[in-house]
Amino acid sequence: MNVLLDNLGLYGQAFLGTIKLFVVASIGSLIGGTILAGLRVSPVPVLRAFGTVYVNTVRNTPLTLVFFFFAFAYPALEIVDLSFFTRACAALILYTSAFVCEVVRSGINTVPVGQAEASRALGFTFNQTLADIVLPQAIRAVVPPLTNIQIALLKNTTIAAGFSVLEAGGIYSVLAERGYSVLVGLLWVALGFLILVIPLTVLQRRLDAKWSVAR
Repeated sequence: MNVLLDNLGLYGQAFLGTIKLFVVASIGSLIGGTILAGLRVSPVPVLRAFGTVYVNTVRNTPLTLVFFFFAFAYPALEIVDLSFFTRACAALILYTSAFVCEVVRSGINTVPVGQAEASRALGFTFNQTLADIVLPQAIRAVVPPLTNIQIALLKNTTIAAGFSVLEAGGIYSVLAERGYSVLVGLLWVALGFLILVIPLTVLQRRLDAKWSVAR
């Protein structure tokens, strides 16, 4: 307990950084992944090709390399000066969006084709059909895998510690400098992540029960 109590401020600040990083990246990846899913089912070949290339490229790229790009290559481009936190959020959003896209696309494929055809017969455009008819049903069908991706995103935030972003994954280095047991400190970090994951799991079960789709 001494490791936790003596460094309570450090743990609080680090986990607050983790939560901020997760919330921003989670919202961004859900939006980005949904847009990518729309591109992948678009009737426009160029958009479908872009979505396919993006997803296949990013999914096969290690997240660490994405972080390296934003930490070292992006500043060399001299486009816009961004903080480490902003760049870490961008890395997580771009990476996670590819996985969200595939989950949402699988949900879109579960919606009967007849519904899209009926909406087009009523004069709906592709965007209206996707937004008003298909996506609401698709999201309900993929709540569990979406939650799993968000849990994975929460764990992936620890990589940001290697790029000057203060979050839970970087606690061990500070504890080592202060002479505390790193092993005990990491056990408290693991417990902290467990506590953060529990609300996501509970939310997933409630949404899944509320939006259960008959198969």
